[in-house]
Amino acid sequence: MMGTKERSFAPLIPVFLEELVPQDHFYRHLERTLDLSFVREFVQETYAGAERLLMRHAADRLSVRWYLGYDLDEPLPDHSSLTRIRERYGVDIFRRFFEKIVEQCQQAGLVWGKELYIDGTKVEANASLDSLQPRFAVEAHLTNLFPEETEPPAQETEQNWSQEAASNAPSEQKEMGVPVALPISLSQQEHEALAQSNEERHDWIEQLGAQDRSATSRGYQRIADLRVSTTDPDATLMETKHGSDMGYRTHYVVDGGKARIILAALVTPFEVTDNQPMLDLLWRVRFRWKLWPRQVTGDTKYGTEENIVAIEDQHIRAYIPLPDNDHRTAFFSSDRFRYEAQRDVYLCPAGKELQLDRPHSTERSLRYRARAKDCNHCPLKAECTTSKQGRTLCRSVYEDYLDRVRAYHTTQAYKKAYRKRSVWVEPLFAEGKDWHGMRRFRLRRLWRVNCEALMRAAGQNLKRLLKKRGWGRRPWPQGAANAFSEPPSEDDVHLPARVRAEKALACEEHRHVKGLLKLASSLEHISSFHASSWIPLSLLLAKVRPIPGRFTFCLLCVALSIPLSAQGWVLAIADHGTFLSLK
Repeated sequence: MMGTKERSFAPLIPVFLEELVPQDHFYRHLERTLDLSFVREFVQETYAGAERLLMRHAADRLSVRWYLGYDLDEPLPDHSSLTRIRERYGVDIFRRFFEKIVEQCQQAGLVWGKELYIDGTKVEANASLDSLQPRFAVEAHLTNLFPEETEPPAQETEQNWSQEAASNAPSEQKEMGVPVALPISLSQQEHEALAQSNEERHDWIEQLGAQDRSATSRGYQRIADLRVSTTDPDATLMETKHGSDMGYRTHYVVDGGKARIILAALVTPFEVTDNQPMLDLLWRVRFRWKLWPRQVTGDTKYGTEENIVAIEDQHIRAYIPLPDNDHRTAFFSSDRFRYEAQRDVYLCPAGKELQLDRPHSTERSLRYRARAKDCNHCPLKAECTTSKQGRTLCRSVYEDYLDRVRAYHTTQAYKKAYRKRSVWVEPLFAEGKDWHGMRRFRLRRLWRVNCEALMRAAGQNLKRLLKKRGWGRRPWPQGAANAFSEPPSEDDVHLPARVRAEKALACEEHRHVKGLLKLASSLEHISSFHASSWIPLSLLLAKVRPIPGRFTFCLLCVALSIPLSAQGWVLAIADHGTFLSLK
């Protein structure tokens, strides 16, 4: 009969948190395997805390309490502390933490370094379209709220800062010492010119991906220069499949090794195109991790002339498609014209020459023009040009680099690298969006979303680092690879096949293995077969994607804890209709 359950709880018996967390729990393995003591060095001048959701999670999970070191009767930190501590840390601490994880991955042999893959993805901002307002009105409002009179004079600020720096200088020099300048082969003038050039250029990583507002082009006006979000001023308009939204763009540089370690991560406003921070990210990866990649792979968005020349100039192959700007009209494209380097002329499809037109050439582009009388009397003019002054062509001063990259497109190495790109970086974005909250940023402002992205990328790398070091008794199917090298766990051997199959199905990877193990619950009677019995493999492979017979048999045996040995059960070469010999 139906009744009601009264809520009454007995007082707690003496219990210890150390006893409540199983010895083979993931957090115990994490505590044994991963040394995070370096974090204390990064944040020793601040204090740590947690936010509301994290505290709720920690309060409900005994294993999390155990890992954090808080007893059952010990209060957790207030959730508001992380908001304040994040401002104390800044992006530098989060980047140092991310790079420390990459360093451990490199020491574990997970970083190959011969191939680099770069890509970006859209991420929604924590702001709505309704928050967009004219930029001049927002700036005027902020000026009224924070007038210049309330700010301290610049001279006093500089004087106070210089006094503080002078007072701290001796102690810092005693602790850290004066850095030793590395020898360089540049002259004094070249060194000064290089320093001035570096100071003038826009460093995307140093500026945390912020747009360079000083760079403008004739006839183009950014929407973000006119309208700004009052909720998140750094977020910009982003086109999605559902229409316009406020968003950012997350960039990843991924190693070409099997582990797919993320070597660099950067968040920029969506108005910043993919090609702009590419070189800064690549050079950061190359010099920070001391890598010399032989190739860099990206999609068409990265195929600008500046990127191609910079990569090829470092003797790195740029496996990047070039944008096709020649087939936008119905006229003859530039590939129909043949260039003769010795004479420095182009030959059109009709055999006429196009000479160099120096007055209309620039520092980055050379213009070639055919004679007007040759074009006006040509029978192919209707397919070539409508100009009465003759057909013109533009040739980049770096055309040799572009021709070299075009030659890569027909090689098998390029085709393989481009196919690999689609399954190397994009799945990391899908993993982040499906499992780590990457579809929408929780924080606001550019420096905060960079902190969030760095922590997310560090977490993705940590998963691969822990897998390399061994996660202990793992759920299926990752545990299948080690089933023959390690004895089966006593906790699993006595379990019936149905329970083992349910535990296997809890894993979300290797769907073809999951489909096979769905039959395990119906094969529990295998262990009761008499010796020398025969079972058709068609029974086992029914409704399952074909898998090589030996692999199928091994997976079933491991799933059902069937012993395998040289004197054990013998498997004939498996195929549909082949039989298992249980001898």
